[in-house]
Amino acid sequence: GGYLILAGEAGLPILKANHEAQIAEGADIVLEDAGQLARRFSWLSTEGISAGAYGRGGEGWFDAHALLMLFRKALRERRIDFITASVTGIAREGSRVTGVALDNGETLEAGIIVNAAGPNAGKVAALAGLALPVEPRKRNVFVFEAREKYADMPLLVDPSGIYVRPEGSVYLTGGAEPEEGDHAPDPNDFEVEWPLFEDVIWPTLATRVPAFEAIKPTRAWVGHYDYNTLDQNAVIGPHPEVENFLFANGFSGHGLQQAPAVGKALSELIVHGGYRTIDCTAFGYERVAAGRAFRELNVI
Repeated sequence: GGYLILAGEAGLPILKANHEAQIAEGADIVLEDAGQLARRFSWLSTEGISAGAYGRGGEGWFDAHALLMLFRKALRERRIDFITASVTGIAREGSRVTGVALDNGETLEAGIIVNAAGPNAGKVAALAGLALPVEPRKRNVFVFEAREKYADMPLLVDPSGIYVRPEGSVYLTGGAEPEEGDHAPDPNDFEVEWPLFEDVIWPTLATRVPAFEAIKPTRAWVGHYDYNTLDQNAVIGPHPEVENFLFANGFSGHGLQQAPAVGKALSELIVHGGYRTIDCTAFGYERVAAGRAFRELNVI
């Protein structure tokens, strides 16, 4: 289905810079002004829109749970052990970690530890005496029905950050949580915040897609993602002082999209001693230690 990222006047320079990077990498993404977008998508209101970047091919969305099940199946076929337990401690001897203690009473020796703990990554790093600015962020996803079905609707991102996309006969939407004052939630808080839909999302959808003024919310769910408070970007690779502790954290909402590439990169690092296919050096922990942001500019 592709993505359509919209920008007002204030966001236009970032949209243009991102588009230039995408084109340089060979992505089939067009940058169009409000008039061109209105002609391409008859259902779209371009009120307050200066331009939009639209992916014509090679991008879209997928079933996250199905992808996870495929990975699990492949790992089982390779005789990888799955252990269902929580890590309660990480043993460290000087500049090396040596094992993990589990809440089932087991202790696992480890030559290498990879922190892929998602929203809990900061807590896991702390068990090894390491600081990582990653914490949970609560995000609501709402499902609604509408009379109109648009076969040509991409995943649309409004300048406000609110997104919407079709999902079979219904639509998914979210992105209403305010960045200002955003804080780490109770990790057990999975209560849906329905006022976000009523007060923030619905009015925005009705403005951007006038036919969505008459819609019917049906269900919703809540998840937490791993938010990097430094720059909302990934932290990948070894700790510079504890080199056998590796990070795969802080993706700030992009984790499932980037996970296969990061997994391959870390595998190369572990097996070959360096990156080969994908150089993730720019995402290294060194910038965290220095407080040097490598900022993600399109956080959805």
